[in-house]
Amino acid sequence: MARVGIIGGSGLDDPELLKDAADESLATPWGEPSSPLRRGTIGGVECLLLARHGRQHTIPPTHVNNRANLHALLSAGCTHVLATTAVGSLRAEIGRGDLVILDQFIDFTRFRKNSFHERFAPGAKPAGAIGTAVHTAMPEPFSPELRGLLSASARELGIAHHTTGTVVTIEGPRFSTRAESRMFRTWGADVVNMSIAPECALANEAGIPYAAVAMSTDYDCWKEDEEPVTWEQIVAIFEQNVEKVVRLLVRTIAKLA
Repeated sequence: MARVGIIGGSGLDDPELLKDAADESLATPWGEPSSPLRRGTIGGVECLLLARHGRQHTIPPTHVNNRANLHALLSAGCTHVLATTAVGSLRAEIGRGDLVILDQFIDFTRFRKNSFHERFAPGAKPAGAIGTAVHTAMPEPFSPELRGLLSASARELGIAHHTTGTVVTIEGPRFSTRAESRMFRTWGADVVNMSIAPECALANEAGIPYAAVAMSTDYDCWKEDEEPVTWEQIVAIFEQNVEKVVRLLVRTIAKLA
């Protein structure tokens, strides 16, 4: 039986998304998660909604307690995690309001805890080894199964979307310089945000299938014939298009029943 954790990003953490919802708080070894878990159902599937930046959007990107968030969802018995995020487009073909089913990330953060392992546990080891290390393979960090379900749901709903996309996660809360934005394009990144890393990496380390749907709200600042990104612009575009993301999540979660 599936139990889906939903990590709601900017503009998509509305607790009214769930039916018969109630809050519950969970303590974790890493401290408190960003918000209480909101437990309810979507299409008969039990879901738990967590607001990544807090319900009043008071937690800056660098200070999101990703380890506590993922641990809380795992402790609540989640079998899958679906995340939402606002992104800036680094490609002309990814327009404002477009949805992107992410398949790769580049972690450009510097100050975040990116592993549950602060010390490798001792164990059986060959002579000369200094410990038992935990190094998680991550060639496909986003669950192919969940990505396929998201894309299929988008097609069924007639929602224009991009089936792949590489996101580069920056530290924030400032936006990119033009030089950085151009550099990210040369790296092969398609969109930029402040949230997916190390959240996605931690989900992989914990062994829970994770996928993210991104909504493009702006062109960062590489496109000189466009106004550079502002927070007000992000909020306005997200509010205009959030209904598409909600419908996509509802249709996809129903497939996990």
